[in-house]
Amino acid sequence: MVKITDVARHAGVSPSTVSYALSGKRPISEETRRRVEESVRLLGYHPHAGARALAGRSSDVLALVMPLRAGIDVPVVMRFAVSVVTTARRYGHDVLLLTQEEGEQGLRRVVDTGLVDALIVMDVQLDDPRLPLLRDLDRPSVLIGFPADSDGLTCVDLDFKAAGEACVEHLARLGHRVVALVGSPPEVYVRRTAFAQRVVQGFTAAADRNRMSSAVHPCEAAPAAARAVAERLLREQPALTGVVVHNEAVLEPLVDAFEELGLRVPTDLSITAICPDEVAASLRVPVTSIVLPSAEVGSRAVELLMRKLGGKAVPEATLLPPRMTERASTAPRELT
Repeated sequence: MVKITDVARHAGVSPSTVSYALSGKRPISEETRRRVEESVRLLGYHPHAGARALAGRSSDVLALVMPLRAGIDVPVVMRFAVSVVTTARRYGHDVLLLTQEEGEQGLRRVVDTGLVDALIVMDVQLDDPRLPLLRDLDRPSVLIGFPADSDGLTCVDLDFKAAGEACVEHLARLGHRVVALVGSPPEVYVRRTAFAQRVVQGFTAAADRNRMSSAVHPCEAAPAAARAVAERLLREQPALTGVVVHNEAVLEPLVDAFEELGLRVPTDLSITAICPDEVAASLRVPVTSIVLPSAEVGSRAVELLMRKLGGKAVPEATLLPPRMTERASTAPRELT
């Protein structure tokens, strides 16, 4: 790795002169500056991110705060991460991935190192304890998710409330009167994770509006849990004919469990889901679904951050409307 001393030796100046030439903190003659810049180019020297930050220059690094907490569906969140990384590279930025529980102290530590120019924060809770710090930091940030109070913050996400409503409205149009939501693992609701809470709000509001009987059941991300939830639903709601699934990991085992219990999809039971299209379309019975737009959300988050870094105004709220694709898992309710 080329060091600043190598550049200094090549240019015939001191290391401090190289530093001043790159940072612009002290006046350097134009001839010396050109000589230093030529040596930098020929040797392929890249200042360390921390050194650039200490010199008052951009580090060209974004922090992606993506805590892998209990109940998180890792394949799903990694789709967002891939989108953030690929979009950031188009803007000449690298991404520092933070997967630990980064509370207020963790975020402060990351910012104080000077290693990052800005932050993208995921797994947002309705009453997220990180929000006061994010409002006060001298680094711009974008949240993937909407807390209960988003004033003074920049947030982007799928409109999960509208997504929950759209799934129920689809079932209502097909004549279904008894519906259930099979949701995220229990710990996700305990943390009051924003996207999960929004789906419940939309599901419940649409069911009430259509005078439908409804229930909400969290579900662990395991086939055995899917079977247990299916059995409980049929026990507690024997007239059940419509299900909304917001838990990608149990979608296939849940369909299998219902059919093992004697319900044919979609003849006896219609199922909708909020999940990636490729997951919904690949099942034995392709599932009507609202796409989880991870690529678009990740890309939008980076683009908003780049505009903020450039001193441009951005909207505080960017809600992507739900897009439903109808497949073989939903059908009109059979009247008996």
